[in-house]
Amino acid sequence: MPSAEAWGWQTNATCESSTDMELVLHYSLIPSFAIILVLSFLERRVSRRQIDGKLHLLNGRFGIVIPLDFVGTFSNRWSFGFAFGATANKVMFLFSEGYRPLQVPQWAQAIVLLIGSTEVGLSYFPFFACLSTEFRITGSVLGFFYTFTWFIITITNIVQCPHGQVMGDYEKIIFYWPSLFCLIFLLGRFALMFVKALRVRLKMDVSSENHFLEDHQAQHVKRLVRKPQERQVRKSWYQRKVYEWDPCFQFPGRMIGTSALALICLYIFIVIEFYIYKQFSQELKILDQRFEELVDSSNGSEVLVPAVLQLKEFINVTEGVWIFTTFAASLTCVSYVFHILACYRKHMKRLWAGEKHFLPLRSREPASSQSVAAIARYSGWQIAYILWGYLIIHVVQCLFGVMIMYSFVLPIQHGQGLEVAKGLGIGILTVGIAMGLMILQIKIAARFFLQPKILPDDKQKPLALNNRKAFHNFNYFLFFYNVLLGLGACLFRLLCSILLGTWLIARIDRTIMQKGYEAADMGFNTWVGMIFMDHYHTNPTLLSFCHILLAGTTEKKLQKSTKYYIFNNISKPRVSTRARTRWLLLYTLLNNPRLTELRKPNAQSGASDAPQNPCV
Repeated sequence: MPSAEAWGWQTNATCESSTDMELVLHYSLIPSFAIILVLSFLERRVSRRQIDGKLHLLNGRFGIVIPLDFVGTFSNRWSFGFAFGATANKVMFLFSEGYRPLQVPQWAQAIVLLIGSTEVGLSYFPFFACLSTEFRITGSVLGFFYTFTWFIITITNIVQCPHGQVMGDYEKIIFYWPSLFCLIFLLGRFALMFVKALRVRLKMDVSSENHFLEDHQAQHVKRLVRKPQERQVRKSWYQRKVYEWDPCFQFPGRMIGTSALALICLYIFIVIEFYIYKQFSQELKILDQRFEELVDSSNGSEVLVPAVLQLKEFINVTEGVWIFTTFAASLTCVSYVFHILACYRKHMKRLWAGEKHFLPLRSREPASSQSVAAIARYSGWQIAYILWGYLIIHVVQCLFGVMIMYSFVLPIQHGQGLEVAKGLGIGILTVGIAMGLMILQIKIAARFFLQPKILPDDKQKPLALNNRKAFHNFNYFLFFYNVLLGLGACLFRLLCSILLGTWLIARIDRTIMQKGYEAADMGFNTWVGMIFMDHYHTNPTLLSFCHILLAGTTEKKLQKSTKYYIFNNISKPRVSTRARTRWLLLYTLLNNPRLTELRKPNAQSGASDAPQNPCV
């Protein structure tokens, strides 16, 4: 990957910029720390310390400032997504390992990369902290000015030196326009936050408080208690064939931000790869010109002329295949980003329903520490898997494309179409005969070596041998042939493993390991830990239950806060708590008969022989 200088961080020979972006990154930590300090001063700590008693000015201030809730954030999801998008260029610098703030030996590079990523995180911390803070006016003002400063610095760097060393003309415009667009969106978002907060402060509007239970989660629980006939909704063609949206489900801010950042980083990666190949292609063309000059100087040597023609043909073939596979690999990885979101929704709904059979047996009960670490790893790993997956998919597709060109297309262009058709026909016939013999073995086994069906309605014959002597002769004579057939099956298995492994390398939600070896797939383990973390912390049924408990407790506290609370419910009929519970239990069991089988049996002595009342 290119270094930081090649990305345009340093000045180049063609133009000179007064804005050193690496130096700006260092100095941006000063206002970043100042903003964090202000927001921390406004944030109050839940637990008091001994220092609060000595310094009364603190009064529980200087709490911990969080950039965003990685577990249960459903508000400002797109704002956090654009905030992640604003960091795309810096993330790509870290991905290329071109940004090293310190010069250390090779064995300490991991520590330096950790320091560099921490510096980048602190530099962009105010974007997220100002969006998630409860002090809207202060957060919107600080966030607007900090974002505006980064926007002006980036624009100045682009205007003063728009060209670079990797792509040449307008390099920085091509690289930085996604981040600029995200910064413009954040400016508008902070301005809107300020206007809304000011209207609330002037009592011209009502503040929208963050509720413990989100609206879509409550709607999900309401849909669960309805009858199955009432849940059926007529679906359109798009919902049946392409994607079925669910109004009772929302992706958390972490998933939206990860997807937005992955798409922008993928765009930058594709652009860099395209221009690197362009330079490589130019070098090949220069080599071709030198060969032509050598041919001219040797008066048309019979040995060099075919070599030059083959080199020209190779350059044209690889250039066309590379460009075509660029679009194919790009569409594949972009579709993966959206498909992973769809799989996230599908897996979460299955976990909410108590279904774990879609997971490997060893992954159905992940360790708690693994899930906590997975929620921190997921976003970064998902982006890295998408980028590396694109490169691997592109290279493999290009190799297969070159093989197809040299095996079929070029021979047909050179007038060898009959030979190609003949070889293709022989190959198809050979494979067809081998497959036919395999199918014939199955048909013979079903016809002659299995006993008849026990019942006429059975789908297949029982696994009971018939004609044993003929069966043993059948096995003996086919033993030697199956050795050769197994060689082809082994190669076919290897080819399928390579194709599927390469095709699914960017899919972190699906393991590419064989059954029993899923634990070696660290990416899939991260996905499993992440969805279990979300399952335990954002389960709508659990949150609804906790919401009911909290609402009941709050109501009782409000009632007891008045002096005459004992007279508040005189008009309401007094109902026994036990009778009310039994009526609710009866209603639940009537609507859900299967729950009767799962109820805990009565532990009283002698009650096992007597029929039990389902409402007891």
